[in-house]
Amino acid sequence: MQAFKVVRNCVLLLTLVGATSSCKLFKKKQEKSATTGWNYNDKTQGNFSVAKPKDIKTAPGLVFVQGGTFTMGATQEDVMADWNNIPKRVTVPSFFIDKTEVSNVAYREYLYWLDNVFSDPQYEKVLEGAKPDTLVWRSELAYNEPYVEYYFRHPAYNYYPVVGVTWRQASDYCIWRTDRVNELELINRQYINKNNIKTELNGAGQENFNTKSYLMGEYQVQPGKLATSKSNPLKDAQGRPRTAVRFDDGILYGDYRLPTEAEWEYAAYGYIRENLQKKASSKQRGEEVLANKQIYAWGNDGFDNLRSTRKGAFQGAFLANFKRGNGDNMGVAGGLNDNAAIPAPVVSFAPNGFGLYNMSGNVSEWVADVYRPLTSLEVDDFNPFRGNKFMKVDMSKGEGNLRDSLGRIRMIPESDSALKNRRNYQHSYAVNFLDGDSTSNFSYGYGITTLISDKSRVVKGGSWNDRPYWLTPGSRRFLEEDQSSSTIGFRCAMTHFGSSEGLSTKSKTGNFFPLRRAKK
Repeated sequence: MQAFKVVRNCVLLLTLVGATSSCKLFKKKQEKSATTGWNYNDKTQGNFSVAKPKDIKTAPGLVFVQGGTFTMGATQEDVMADWNNIPKRVTVPSFFIDKTEVSNVAYREYLYWLDNVFSDPQYEKVLEGAKPDTLVWRSELAYNEPYVEYYFRHPAYNYYPVVGVTWRQASDYCIWRTDRVNELELINRQYINKNNIKTELNGAGQENFNTKSYLMGEYQVQPGKLATSKSNPLKDAQGRPRTAVRFDDGILYGDYRLPTEAEWEYAAYGYIRENLQKKASSKQRGEEVLANKQIYAWGNDGFDNLRSTRKGAFQGAFLANFKRGNGDNMGVAGGLNDNAAIPAPVVSFAPNGFGLYNMSGNVSEWVADVYRPLTSLEVDDFNPFRGNKFMKVDMSKGEGNLRDSLGRIRMIPESDSALKNRRNYQHSYAVNFLDGDSTSNFSYGYGITTLISDKSRVVKGGSWNDRPYWLTPGSRRFLEEDQSSSTIGFRCAMTHFGSSEGLSTKSKTGNFFPLRRAKK
């Protein structure tokens, strides 16, 4: 019996020793620099903070769109003879875009925030300048006055798309949305005190959370519990908790913005559906399967036309909200064709392959681009866009005084004199590059020979009051950025950081092959 105890104790001792050895053996390897050999996140070696590589998360309201190549432009005969959508093959990198158009209630949330944060009389023009123009519903020969009063404010229209918003107002909304999403993320992670919201909504004015101001250290806020605790994973060079989050920590989201025309058009076609079906049926990779370009936002699987052709309860139903013909906005009583006389709720009608609603019909939408009829001949074939104004931070008043009256960082155009030695661009103002500038030998006589100017912005997609021609994603129109309409709304987008395939933990940028040893 005594011998058994001795043997058992020896076994236990060896087990403990083995366990200890195993802990040392399987201890997580310290990540280090491949160029210097110094450890990352090690306070004994400078504590250079490096977050684990990861894709940006999908922000509220957005849908991931896997990028790719497609033919941008005309899909059918140019019956309007505009010649403004000449086909061109382009590539769009992966991005995020709103699942739906921005609704009335979402925009009223924005106005509510402005009304409380900028309640001081000196900011009166801020709130007034953000309100949509409800008078867009008026017409000299129609009785639309009830929509002037009720469409934006009444709860019955909460989830209908907001209209009467200018391009500038839509852009400001995107900035506000970026700040609110990032502020809440920092509060939820306890890097910012939750009382910040109460302070803000109590007439904070300039002292409101702005992402860029926060990252530049121009906006000071009371830190949250985690920010000041020892368990805070963010450390400074001395190993102390770092209260301010940096963008390279991977915590903050990117900027909400209006989608580029190329992004919007690519997202509208929802090409991922065709590729996935090809993969599922033939176990092939699925690229280059789009032999015939579709007309509307639905794939060629029974959704070719404006009616559902699949057998079932919805067979024959209209897939979009549009004007069928003269005087026909909704059909005959007892058998309404699209069941919507004006804009319909943002989640109505058939979503496309990416799960996006109303990319054809309901309301047309603002995109970021400046309008030029022949832009497709000039823009890059990767991530095409017209409208760049290259800016820099206004340092004229010195650090600590970089914000404007709304709490945002003041930005000014880069000076052309500072760009003279650059190769990739020579001027900060690139809106009219190769089409309207001095080198193009072409000018736009706004109001004399044309209605096109540097303030003309592209409008995409058809609306509730448009004929089917305008419902194809390739069609394009324009309106001045300070004008609005009862047929135009918008949705937001966001740049995607990371692998083109999206949020999968296994996805990587590029193709990776196993290493092979050379034969001896």
